Amino acid sequence: MDVGAYLSRIGYQGPTEPTLETLRGLHRCHLFSVPFESLSVHCGEPITLALPLLYDKIVCRGHGGFCYENNGLFLWLLRALGFRVVGLAGRVRNRFTGRLGPPRDHLVLLARLGGRGFLCDVGFGDGFLEPLRLEPGLEQPQEGGTFRLGLAGGVWALERLRAPGEEGRVLYTFTLEERELGDFAAMCCYHQNAPSSIFACKSFCSLPQPGGGRLTYMGWRLIATRGGARTETPLQPPEIPALLQRTFGAQLSGTLVPKDQDIQPPPEGEEMGPAPPQ
Repeated sequence: MDVGAYLSRIGYQGPTEPTLETLRGLHRCHLFSVPFESLSVHCGEPITLALPLLYDKIVCRGHGGFCYENNGLFLWLLRALGFRVVGLAGRVRNRFTGRLGPPRDHLVLLARLGGRGFLCDVGFGDGFLEPLRLEPGLEQPQEGGTFRLGLAGGVWALERLRAPGEEGRVLYTFTLEERELGDFAAMCCYHQNAPSSIFACKSFCSLPQPGGGRLTYMGWRLIATRGGARTETPLQPPEIPALLQRTFGAQLSGTLVPKDQDIQPPPEGEEMGPAPPQ
């Protein structure tokens, strides 16, 4: 871990002491600099959960990644800076099927500061921009929306609220059982190959935008969202690599094969959770 190179990669120039201020700054900088994407899957580059490989891919070669990559590397950075932080396993609510994914579907982080827990996640996509206090029922408004954590039977649920005080929409669930990066190896393989995984079914690359909104490449489209408005621009395959480089700073590792297939229901026998509350 070359901490200086990592901080340069995400454009962070603030203090590095293990404080909440530092954690917030690092979290935001990572989200705005490192895309949430599935490009390697569609460029024929297998993803292996080894920290030196993830560091080379994201810091040295300027790529992004999905949850195991972005959060796995961010966990390494935080520990190198002296934070008390662990990995946790989550199950994402698939926005296409409305159901929870298999166990260890998602890697999320928990940092401990001053006796309090703070949820961190730089590998989810359209989620929270700053760490959330691990406190059930607390509404936490921020630039990316208003979020709330629920707790029932030892299972936490992250919700995005339509408006403060109103009903929330579950984004994912998780427990506080500590996990290591290697615990997600099987699910990393699943997400690269399963027809019920968004990463296998869709080539995409996404970043939040300063001042609000999000810019996303998916398949043969560029999608911009801001303030509830959505615009789509069709793309021709030859122009996609240059657009990815120009718009997201994404360096392709090979020839991209665009893909935007429907996500299939999981095969019978694959463990899936019930549909979360809408």
